[in-house]
Amino acid sequence: MQAKFTEKKYVVTLIFATSLFMLWGVAITMGDVLNKHFQNVLHVSKSNSGLVQLSLFGAYAVMGIPAGIVMKRFGYKNGVLFGLALYAIGAFLFVPAANSYSFTAFRMALFVLACGLATLEAVAHPFVAALGDQRTSDRRINLAHAFNGIGAVSGPQIGRHFFFTAAAGTVVAAASLDSVKTLYIIIGCVVAGVGLAFSFVKVPPLSDPHDATPENTEAALNVDTEPVKTLFQHKHFVWAVVAQLFNVAAQGGTWAFFINYGHEVMGFTDATAANYFSLSMLMMMIGRFTGTYFMQFVAPNKLLAFYAGANVLMCLVVAQAWGWPSFIALLLINFFFSIMFPTIFSLGLKNLGGHSQLASSYITMGVVGGAMMPYLMGKIANHNVAHAYYLPIICYLVVCLFGARLYKVQHQTESVPYKVI
Repeated sequence: MQAKFTEKKYVVTLIFATSLFMLWGVAITMGDVLNKHFQNVLHVSKSNSGLVQLSLFGAYAVMGIPAGIVMKRFGYKNGVLFGLALYAIGAFLFVPAANSYSFTAFRMALFVLACGLATLEAVAHPFVAALGDQRTSDRRINLAHAFNGIGAVSGPQIGRHFFFTAAAGTVVAAASLDSVKTLYIIIGCVVAGVGLAFSFVKVPPLSDPHDATPENTEAALNVDTEPVKTLFQHKHFVWAVVAQLFNVAAQGGTWAFFINYGHEVMGFTDATAANYFSLSMLMMMIGRFTGTYFMQFVAPNKLLAFYAGANVLMCLVVAQAWGWPSFIALLLINFFFSIMFPTIFSLGLKNLGGHSQLASSYITMGVVGGAMMPYLMGKIANHNVAHAYYLPIICYLVVCLFGARLYKVQHQTESVPYKVI
């Protein structure tokens, strides 16, 4: 019998938890638009503008474990509220940063904001996984990330309106950071409002779906959870951390220089390139909805390997700077990237029992990979932005290897609800 997607009692909580994925989708892709805006306004180089991603993704290394501790001690709901509070505080810190006209101050504000994002990610993944059966956690997490795609599509459009369109044709406006200040005041107010609303939501009692219960026994799941193992003896978890590190490194670098690629290779204005960036995020959202559907029939790790292999080919085409064929390949990277983050996350949490919450923190820390790649790609992009896209190929090969070979839960059978191909 195929496991249910979720239970009726969890529907309201699942809807709210899914909205959290949309909130951090806005913040992450907004960082990529800020990257180009700071090049224009603060006159930083491409490599130094990559430090925006260092501030964003570096926070994940700092907050991964503390977020897990907060979640384990105070519960999922309080963990979410803590993350939303940091998110809002970081947004409001953009006001003094804009007033000081300081790239360093902006990076500090982004770091605080990203500490909130890291907390939300560490909490939200096991939270969504707990809202139903373990056997359908891959589908729930991928669906939640599909709504993250709505935020990811919105981020570049919001940034385009505030940073590029409003500044077009006006030197004074282009040099002004007032638009940044205004936007992040709005974001801070919205996030604070969401936190206030969630404080009134009654979360039903939850049990970890990765623990053995009368309804979720080893016999029912056809798996051996081996609770005597330490966390790092679960090899599939260890490789999930590694795969996530390289996966987000590829994401961070690909997104950071998308607008530069559109401007320098295709000859677009920054505003037009930001529009195409939103289109690529729309393709990612479509990829997550379709990926959620395909996982009814295809084992998630095999689908992951196929998509990662496709992105190796896409990066090769992008690096050739062949005009529209290369730019279409750049758009397609996000379609194939779509399922990677949530699928690696859910695969890494499989059969970990009481280790699940701590494991979520470590996998979240793997996001620090996104702090490294933009700076390295920026060094190459200073000379040739197209050639910078050779670097993510290494990352996608690691993800492909994880899905094809390295993901293996001991004693797990293929009787879970997939028709494996």
